[in-house]
Amino acid sequence: MRINFTKMHGCGNDYIYINCFEKEIKNPSLLSIEMSERHFSVGSDGIVLIEKSDTCDAKMRMFNADGSEGKMCGNAIRCIGKYLYDNQLVTKKEITIETLSGVKKLNLFVENGLVTKVSVNMGRASFDPKDIPTTLDHEMINEECVIKKQAYKMTAVSMGNPHAVIYQDHIGSIDLMKIGPFFENNPLFPERVNTEFVKILDKNHLKMRVWERGSGETYACGTGACAVVASSVKNGIVPKNEIIYVELLGGILEIVCDDNYEITMTGPAKKVFDGVYEYED
Repeated sequence: MRINFTKMHGCGNDYIYINCFEKEIKNPSLLSIEMSERHFSVGSDGIVLIEKSDTCDAKMRMFNADGSEGKMCGNAIRCIGKYLYDNQLVTKKEITIETLSGVKKLNLFVENGLVTKVSVNMGRASFDPKDIPTTLDHEMINEECVIKKQAYKMTAVSMGNPHAVIYQDHIGSIDLMKIGPFFENNPLFPERVNTEFVKILDKNHLKMRVWERGSGETYACGTGACAVVASSVKNGIVPKNEIIYVELLGGILEIVCDDNYEITMTGPAKKVFDGVYEYED
């Protein structure tokens, strides 16, 4: 089998994008494992299938590097907007994408006929333990949690996928390769959890590192940045209705949280290259 693909990234969060408007991928989980392996294959944080939708301009399915299917990825959905417009699959600058976390509305910013950045209505952040989900029966807001005999203050929030936000002054020295899996597989989170470690720079600037379930540490996580801002509003760290600049390893995202915790994210989308992958079906 030969698969045409496009490698793209948003702030270094890189995925392999496959146009499935006319072609079905029978085993995307296995394909993601095979294609995502760095050094030995294409290399990525996972694959994203761009499919037809009965209700929207396109449907998004994303699979992590370990083959698990995710509900949403903020950086990936921006790249889908760029892919659709740049390849003339859509001609308008306001589009909708169907995801497992609901329908997302995108605004495309175009320069010289190509999309350079995308704004996404990411939906409402939720602290309800049933939405995350967590085994707790109450909201987890800056609550102590013990991981490997060390106590952390953690805020749990859903952006359509589960996040745990932790504030620390020295995030650069954290050995995420060592401790990340223990956060990801914390029994408090039956579906595993993405974990963000955040340093507060000022009331409009945050810096973060992220350990993503199924992928490990990544250069950026769009839903993670949104979860960090929602958590920071909830904890009285940053204001509502203002742009909060979230600095990640791969770049900066602009996040706004309104009075109802509806989140808007704006950030870049960049194409790296097109390619053909050969594999046995």
